[in-house]
Amino acid sequence: MKKLLLLPLLWLPMLVMAQTKQLNSFDELMEAMKQGQKIQAVFHYKDCQLISGNEISDKSVDAIGGMPIDTWEYFAEGAIRNKEAFVVMSIAKLIANPKGKGYVHNYVKVRVYASNKVKITANYIDALSFEETMTENFFTTMNDGNEGAAYFYVSK
Repeated sequence: MKKLLLLPLLWLPMLVMAQTKQLNSFDELMEAMKQGQKIQAVFHYKDCQLISGNEISDKSVDAIGGMPIDTWEYFAEGAIRNKEAFVVMSIAKLIANPKGKGYVHNYVKVRVYASNKVKITANYIDALSFEETMTENFFTTMNDGNEGAAYFYVSK
């Protein structure tokens, strides 16, 4: 009987640790970053505006991507002659090219502006030649609970 009562108590810490809270604005994102909290980003690309090869696409790719935010830099308004404050973060991972053309470094750079606008740049870099084989830019806003295709979560 004691073992049955103990089992739920063992699960409780895992449930508490697994909870996340959505960050709904640039200010909330920056506060969490300044506190060193663990943040995860999730992007719903089909709900973004896609610009590829300097052309605006009628529709975006039906894909979802995510990345941990562990390296970032904040630039206050005017810090580098920028009109608006922003934070930028990036990640690169070696992946098998989805088009079956060997391996590429999937480099993703995200810029979040104080106005909650988000620009996501995705590049494929050939793993052997380091030649850029694809560049796509996605534009959206931070999801505020209603709109926006860029979601940011902090672990509670």
